[in-house]
Amino acid sequence: MSDPGGRRREIMQKFSREVQRKEALMIRGRKEKGETVWFGLGMFGVIGWSVAVPALIGVAAGMWIDGRWPSQFSWTLMLLVGGVMIGCVNAWYWVRRSGRFGKDDFGDTTPGDRG
Repeated sequence: MSDPGGRRREIMQKFSREVQRKEALMIRGRKEKGETVWFGLGMFGVIGWSVAVPALIGVAAGMWIDGRWPSQFSWTLMLLVGGVMIGCVNAWYWVRRSGRFGKDDFGDTTPGDRG
């Protein structure tokens, strides 16, 4: 049989880690008071434009290519998809850069460990 004291110690350590993690989240929330609804709406706008602009550039370039050199493949559609992909990468970059959704939200590292 296992040692009941060892099991109790393990449970207490796990509980202590969970309390520390939640305390760190509370402290982080208090530090980020300035990030209100307006910050969220602003981030929403940045992400939207970072996807929309490359997609529209892709469509415009594709329409120009299709108009100049017709082919069996639609350059408009291909460049639209390419623009959306570039926009998604761009949006991911902006979300990561904002620091709102860093690795620490998933319990991997602390904010100081980001690189």
